[in-house]
Amino acid sequence: MSAPARPPEGAHARTAGPTDRPEHAPVGQEHAIARLRDRAPAPCPSRVAMGAAAPRLALVFGSGGVKSVAALGVAEVLQDAGIEPELIVGCSAGAIFGALLAMGRPAKDCLQLARSLWSREVTSQRRPRAWFDMALGSVWPARHARFGETFALRDDRLINERLHAAFGDHRIEDLPIALRVNATDALTGAPALLTGGSVRDALRASVALPFLFAPHCIDGRWLVDGSICDPLPLGAAAEARAVLALGFEVPAPRSVTGPTRLATRMTAALSNNLMQARLAAHAGPTRITLLPALDRRVGLFDTEAMPWLVELGRRAAREALPRLQELLGQQRAGATVLELQPLRA
Repeated sequence: MSAPARPPEGAHARTAGPTDRPEHAPVGQEHAIARLRDRAPAPCPSRVAMGAAAPRLALVFGSGGVKSVAALGVAEVLQDAGIEPELIVGCSAGAIFGALLAMGRPAKDCLQLARSLWSREVTSQRRPRAWFDMALGSVWPARHARFGETFALRDDRLINERLHAAFGDHRIEDLPIALRVNATDALTGAPALLTGGSVRDALRASVALPFLFAPHCIDGRWLVDGSICDPLPLGAAAEARAVLALGFEVPAPRSVTGPTRLATRMTAALSNNLMQARLAAHAGPTRITLLPALDRRVGLFDTEAMPWLVELGRRAAREALPRLQELLGQQRAGATVLELQPLRA
């Protein structure tokens, strides 16, 4: 495979190194993140990663922006009930919150880290040359060096720094709980399931929303946000004996007052139809899907809503808990399980 082209300004394929200090984060916040990271258990090979039997329980956390933080509430209820997954699958923001859990952290301790990893501040780091590249990229001879597959409106240094502060040099294959991160091949649109390598590289790829962040290069392959190919990657946990999945539909604007709203409406329809197709394709008696309905508007980076969203996840998980406990109990007894329909909290 040929070496990838050098990323343009703002499209950093390299994550921050061990000695890089997040310049955009206050020193106190940086130290707090590092303390939480250091509390994680020492890495140990997961049973799934070592090729053991099919995982008894897999958690699948789909895309949804800040709404995906509800995954922490779901995990908290399961941990309180003494239920631990053997596999976590994540996509986009769901991959970030799933990775925090895969490191063996108690769900109750993850909210502070979640606030630093998914925030409006992370996406407000403008790349000044972006608009210049768009305006002149079609007329200058060197346009392919200005506007191409690695174009981005935002500088990614801050998100790289935050990911390094939270995950350090941990590798996916060494995590206490097996982790699979869903991304999308930027060239072909095909799914790219990451099951090894740097945790922070995999997460950076899975949240590379086109136009906002540049694709991220892993092993010579440019990758973008996992929601482009599969917003709720149930297929990545196909061998699990039981799956509890959390997903969110993309809200569509009620009225169209301009091109941005029209594009948002079309994108919402595409994403929601894709998710419903995936749900239908992977429906079965051992799958429980949580699709919480929101009674308030939540922006993509509305971190003030995080505590409310975590509670939403708790409520959805408590409602599903009897089903899940029955399912896991029937696994042990070898009984037949009745098919479960998607649950809307």
